[in-house]
Amino acid sequence: MFTARDQVVDVLALAAVCHEHTLLLGPPGTGKSELVARFTEAIDAPFFGYLCTRFTEPSELFGPLDVEAFQGGRYHIRTEGMLPAATVGFLDEVFQGSSAILNTLLTLVHERVFHNGAERQRVPLITLVGASNELPSDDTLRAFSDRFALRVQLDPVPERKLDELLDKGWMIELERMEAEQREAAGARPRALPTLAESALRELYARLREVSLAAARPRYRALLRELRAEGVTMSDRRVVKGLKLIAGAALLDGRAEATDADLWPLGHMWATLEEADVVGQLVDQFMREAGAPVAPLRREFSELEADLALIQQRAARHRGESTTTRASAIGAHLMALGRLRREAIIDHPEQQPLRAAIEAAIEAAMGALEGARA
Repeated sequence: MFTARDQVVDVLALAAVCHEHTLLLGPPGTGKSELVARFTEAIDAPFFGYLCTRFTEPSELFGPLDVEAFQGGRYHIRTEGMLPAATVGFLDEVFQGSSAILNTLLTLVHERVFHNGAERQRVPLITLVGASNELPSDDTLRAFSDRFALRVQLDPVPERKLDELLDKGWMIELERMEAEQREAAGARPRALPTLAESALRELYARLREVSLAAARPRYRALLRELRAEGVTMSDRRVVKGLKLIAGAALLDGRAEATDADLWPLGHMWATLEEADVVGQLVDQFMREAGAPVAPLRREFSELEADLALIQQRAARHRGESTTTRASAIGAHLMALGRLRREAIIDHPEQQPLRAAIEAAIEAAMGALEGARA
């Protein structure tokens, strides 16, 4: 639905499966907030979003003081409905918060812990998306910035895609107007296929099942090449890279990572100066391995074959345990979502294909409900 933004959707999905965090960088008007809104609509889990400014108070993110408890001599924050109670979070202008907010976020996003008075409160956060016009230059913010393992730079849509931007942008506006009219008339909002929080957690648990043996040699070589080019990666980020490679394989329905799953490394740069170097090196390594380096327009027959393959995989999981089956269905739903996106963008005239994909999504949603019961 968004012009030249497929890469962002893939990164957001990967971060959710791997329980990592994503930073979207770009000037105002590049669709950062709208992208996150659409993405979070597809996840059935508690969500918290907020626009930060330098005047934002900690209570606006973490919750108000429990006055009754305070009067009884106990300091406690009421976190219901706030960021510490969210599974998916979005903070626009994330680096604008005060030092008190950023220090609290540092622990919350990395350790999944919120220090609520004397209580060490575990938080259910799966993924936090931060958005900013630019990376912070302040050294004191680098530790917090480093917690976003994945980064995507959003530039204005190029002129060659202007017609596509106008068509899809107008489609989104029409959908928004329709939703507003339905809400004003008291009608129920149109149901969207959603992925349950439990399915995301089960997919995360399946990362340990992915074999990394085939991808590790080239990953090791890529890391050495990056260091030779002056790109620095902390030991923590190097290990996270393995997890993201496993997640890329899992999202593609495979239990063995290959060189094609190195693509997340292109989003692990630390500075904008490193972004081009990292992207070019990752593309070069993937080309040498014979792996695709960009989402090319595929033929209609290829999408049909992909749909059949996803359905075959779904059929193989029918006799498995409830937990394994639910996580497998979650992966199939993500694959079907990407396939639907390709069909809408590249083959809008092929309505039977779109209908078959929608039917497969409905069937997967029904199977997921059955697996949860």
